[in-house]
Order: sequence, then C-alpha cells, then structure tokens
Amino acid sequence: MSSTAPFASLGPVVSAQPALRPEPITLDGRHVRICPLDAHRHAASLYAASHGAENEQVWRYLFDGPFATKDQFVQDLFAKEQSSDPLFFTIEDKLTEQAVGYAALMRIDEKHRCIEVGSILYTHSLQHTSGATEAMYLMARHVFEDLGYRRYEWKCNDLNGPSKNAALRFGFSFEGIFRQHMIVKGHSRDTAWFSMLDGEWPKRRAAFEQFLSPDNFDTEGRQKIALSTLNGLGSS
Repeated sequence: MSSTAPFASLGPVVSAQPALRPEPITLDGRHVRICPLDAHRHAASLYAASHGAENEQVWRYLFDGPFATKDQFVQDLFAKEQSSDPLFFTIEDKLTEQAVGYAALMRIDEKHRCIEVGSILYTHSLQHTSGATEAMYLMARHVFEDLGYRRYEWKCNDLNGPSKNAALRFGFSFEGIFRQHMIVKGHSRDTAWFSMLDGEWPKRRAAFEQFLSPDNFDTEGRQKIALSTLNGLGSS
C-alpha cells in the first residue's frame, strides 16, 4: 500500500508556494486608475463627493463614516494610508483626474493564497459607470495574475442588496450567510460571503473584457450586452 494512501481523501494536491503580498502600486485602465491612497492628494475630492445630505448614503453599510467634520475624515484617511492590511487604493477618474472612490485588499493570507476586496467606497459619480466595473476588473486581474492568489473574497452585510448583486454581476459565487457575524455601528450584522477562484478567473476575465470593450457600447454609451449576462445571470 502506498504511504500516501491514507491522505487520498484530503483533497487535491496544490503547490505550497505562497502568494505575493500586495504593495501600493498603480493599475491603469481606460476609464479609471487604481493608485495608492494619498490623503494629501485625495482627501478634498473624496470628502466633497461623500459628504452632504445627498451623498452620505454611500456610508450606510461601511464600518465608518460619514464623518462629522472634514478634519475627522482627513485623519481617518491618513490612518487608511498608513495601513498595510487593509491596503487601500484610491480610484481616480482618468478624464477628470479626481478621486471618485476607494477600495482595499484585506485579510491577506499569503500562505493559503486567499485575499478579500472590501471597504469599497463608490461615490455617486462612479456608481453605475464603466469605470466602476473596470476598477473591480483591474483589482481582480492583479490579485490572480500578478500576485498569485487562488481565492478572492467579497463579503457584505446581508441587508446590502446592491452589494450582493454587484458581487454576482462581477462573477463572484455566493457561499452562504455568517449569522450574527459582526456588530457594526451598534447593529448586528449577518454577513453574506462570496468568492472567485483562480480556476474561474479566465472565464471571468473574458466576460469583463468583452463587457468593457468599446464595441460593447453604442454611440450613446449604452451597453449592448450586460456583464451579468456574460457571467450567466440573465439580462438584468
């Protein structure tokens, strides 16, 4: 009997080579640029776009914000800039060169090659745009192709319908609900878990790239084929 036979039921054999730890780099797209968060450079535009009565709903499901004063927001942004896990990136609109959101790579586990995208702030000028989709494409491509992760996670409050729909649209698979997982802003949070695996990435990349292609938009900028359709979710 082979000496390895007792371990045959443990699952597929995989390389023990660790993934690379993400660093503050710049990822360039057609519509947006993902760059290291810089509180000095990005605070003014991010604060203006995320505060005021018409903007503050963007903070509803985040762990922090909105902030009572601009100074408090800037201090928080400086803390985010110094953090390595979560590692924060600003999303800049390439046309206006303004910061329109941020996102972080977090819960970084190089050994098991697992990583999460989270703490996503999309201001109104970024929401429902090609740049919003391109930002998630650029980060996913970096995670799988440059850093070598095998599992990419997305988690959100189970009450956050738009975030759950976005995860599915981007090609993440729903895995379940962690009940009473967190206490956020004094409220109990059930957390919805989603993931994308390295073996799924080639198909997801093709869907992103087909959706983002200029050929997928008419002269009025309207999409011809939805990303959800390309990822097998119907036409919504």
